[in-house]
Amino acid sequence: MPVVPIRRLAVALTLCCALLAGSAAWATNQGGGQRTDRPAAVAAAATPSPTTSAERQKFAKTRFVANAGLAAGATYQWIWKPYKEGKFKKGAHGRKVTLVKAGLAGAFTYNRLKAAVRNAQGDPLLSKALAPLNEAIAGLKDLPAKLRKGDGSAAQSFNDTINKVKDAGKDAGAPVKDKVPSTGDLRQGANANP
Repeated sequence: MPVVPIRRLAVALTLCCALLAGSAAWATNQGGGQRTDRPAAVAAAATPSPTTSAERQKFAKTRFVANAGLAAGATYQWIWKPYKEGKFKKGAHGRKVTLVKAGLAGAFTYNRLKAAVRNAQGDPLLSKALAPLNEAIAGLKDLPAKLRKGDGSAAQSFNDTINKVKDAGKDAGAPVKDKVPSTGDLRQGANANP
């Protein structure tokens, strides 16, 4: 007779009990005169959603802070810092790789800022604080191509816009802290829909 480990027996016993309980609940529903084609446990599942305007505003601020923080981190790490170190200048060591990363970071930043603006619309104070920045954020759309070509003014534009977004968030009670995304996140986020 083969020896079965105790873990397998415990898992098998747990699964059997779960199946019996589920079928018992289903059979109970069948006997009540109502015809149901699914177990009672599935009918109880619901999609969680914020119910009050205060909860929606809180989630809006949280998502805004997350998206703006990623945009700020990407701008600092792959655009502003290399620019200040002179890595965009002709003849700089690793210039091509730095410019490609800066271009990806620029597209990523643009997408995350667009998402942050969309998130901010759930909070009246935050939405009002960001309203004057919509044009500046929209102006970032064409700058990743300039970054890839080594245009330093594009780096300055990204940095200025990020600082304005941070100030607006702070004024609206949603302070933004830099969160540096990975290079994999940059590749995925540069192509994501905002």
